[in-house]
Amino acid sequence: MKRNVTAIFLWVIGGLYVAPFLLLVVFASFVMPPERYDPVIKAAFRFLFRLLRIPVTVKGREHIDPSGTYLYMANHVSLLDIPLLAGYIPQFVRGIEADRQFRWPLYGHAIRRAGNIPMPRHSIHGSIQAIREAARRLRAGQSLVILPEGHRTLDGRLRPFKRLPFHLAKLGQRPIVPVGLSGLFAVKRKGDWRITPGPVKIAFGKPIDAETVQRLSEDELLQLVRQRIEELVEFP
Repeated sequence: MKRNVTAIFLWVIGGLYVAPFLLLVVFASFVMPPERYDPVIKAAFRFLFRLLRIPVTVKGREHIDPSGTYLYMANHVSLLDIPLLAGYIPQFVRGIEADRQFRWPLYGHAIRRAGNIPMPRHSIHGSIQAIREAARRLRAGQSLVILPEGHRTLDGRLRPFKRLPFHLAKLGQRPIVPVGLSGLFAVKRKGDWRITPGPVKIAFGKPIDAETVQRLSEDELLQLVRQRIEELVEFP
């Protein structure tokens, strides 16, 4: 009972905090480029975790050159993955998200205005167009983040990886940064509405250089990235 009451309280507090913040993002997008207000977004997401009593530990930030261009790939654990990545990746980055999320009230409008890329899950043509746009941005110097499992884990372990993110990696011609998210499965898992405060960790691995990305086949690259992410994650 106490856990339920705590979870309800956290959802209310989080909602009261996030809704005005998303409105601010939408407003800011009309008056300035996203690079200008991105530091505010990062600070706001980091504060959200403090507000929810979720301490965050960051490891491997020294592997990231803030002036570089990367394709970040992380395991998909929770609804909180995106806020965690947005708050703690140490450079300007935009995400590739399922297109249905762009239809969510307020959140969908905010991520579209912020420059995230919708990925249609049930349209081959739409998926190809999204990958081409993402690759164009990577080659132009825009770092991106994608979750290659495509769906949240059901047991805390890694699900099978989709091949399309690795096709993107080869088209984008940029280094891949493997990212391991730990602790979020205990905090908020799929199928359980409750938020249970507890520690989480985000760990950045050493980038897989662009030459290796081009040299390996898509299947070989998939296996290498999966191995690197598994090494970074502390599984429950």
